Amino acid sequence: MSFSVLMSVYINDKPEYVDRAVQSVTKLQTLKPDEIVLVVDGPVSQKVSELIDSFEKSEEYNFNVLRLAENKGLGNALRIGLEASTHEIVARMDSDDVSLPDRFERQISYLENHPGCDVVGGQISEFVGEESNIIGERNVPCKNDDIHTCLKWRNPFNHMSVMMLRSRVMAVGNYIDLYLNEDYFLWIRMAEAGCHFANLPDISVNVRVGKEMYARRGGWTYLKSQERLQRYMLQHKLIGLPRYLLNVAGRFTIQVAMPDSLRGWIYQKFFRNKN
Repeated sequence: MSFSVLMSVYINDKPEYVDRAVQSVTKLQTLKPDEIVLVVDGPVSQKVSELIDSFEKSEEYNFNVLRLAENKGLGNALRIGLEASTHEIVARMDSDDVSLPDRFERQISYLENHPGCDVVGGQISEFVGEESNIIGERNVPCKNDDIHTCLKWRNPFNHMSVMMLRSRVMAVGNYIDLYLNEDYFLWIRMAEAGCHFANLPDISVNVRVGKEMYARRGGWTYLKSQERLQRYMLQHKLIGLPRYLLNVAGRFTIQVAMPDSLRGWIYQKFFRNKN
């Protein structure tokens, strides 16, 4: 099975992180991608720009670099990138994370053996600083029914770990820009369309985390984005009013009513598995 890898970079990305992420999905993979679609979401640093130029000149891998004049946000960048992808199977990857070497081999094998699956993701480990400094894991349900149930109260995928069928994503309107929730909104719409989901039980990606991540997961802008998702599910009868109120109240408590440091502790204590 041929497949593309979809990535986006923006102004805050560090060249050493981008390089590590790209190497982890190309030369370090046991199964190489046929195409890497790299969306440059607005201006980036000179070092990142030079690094991307070197990727584009690569004779070993097929890089399709899309340069956007202005920063359009991750959802818009991914929509543009997915439209430009030339293969039916598209793997997502973030620009500062590290895919495990056998990630693509395992996911492609799963799709070959489960032809009805539309999205397959995996578990992630999280690290601070050095990649060996793993502080926890974010585990998500593996079976389709459990994923559909989980969707009603939390994001059931680790976005940077998924491999998906391009046609099924396009059929529900592709990515739609929604602050830090473009993926969750996509899974909700795919669930409405009857898509079949799966997550592999093993770690697929080692994810870089820190205080900045927990800060982004707070504030009124993020809460409004989350409330829009909950309201969508309520209006489309995916959840009832009690679940809507519970979901919004819980998110208000975590995302607005508490400081970043406490929010980080809550995420680590209750939403992550410790090693």
